[in-house]
Amino acid sequence: DAKDPDQLGRNKITHIISIHESPQPLLQDITYLRIPVADTPEVPIKKHFKECINFIHCCRLNGGNCLVHCFAGISRSTTIVTAYVMTVTGLGWRDVLEAIKATRPIANPNPGFRQQLEEFGWGSSRKVGRR
Repeated sequence: DAKDPDQLGRNKITHIISIHESPQPLLQDITYLRIPVADTPEVPIKKHFKECINFIHCCRLNGGNCLVHCFAGISRSTTIVTAYVMTVTGLGWRDVLEAIKATRPIANPNPGFRQQLEEFGWGSSRKVGRR
């Protein structure tokens, strides 16, 4: 829960990507990236991949943990996490989504987001280098 300071503390969350229609920062000790995006297939979520991937990667390189959340934790957040894992592992979106579903069975990007993940997978410049 992105609003529960105790749970965030237990999980050592230092950064949060809020990806929904009206994201607002709630806690002072957390670094936020707010992405106002609706969960509809025609939304160009892919245009936010680079910013989100860099945010997560910088967080992790500095020893932090990042929570990516949307309204229900089914489509938008799953799409962003899938794009990040694709970038750092080189895996295709289907393999990444299968791994995510192993721990979160309700994970299910909408058809438009799946298409954008497919297109993202075709790109050759999605690798994030280690620093």
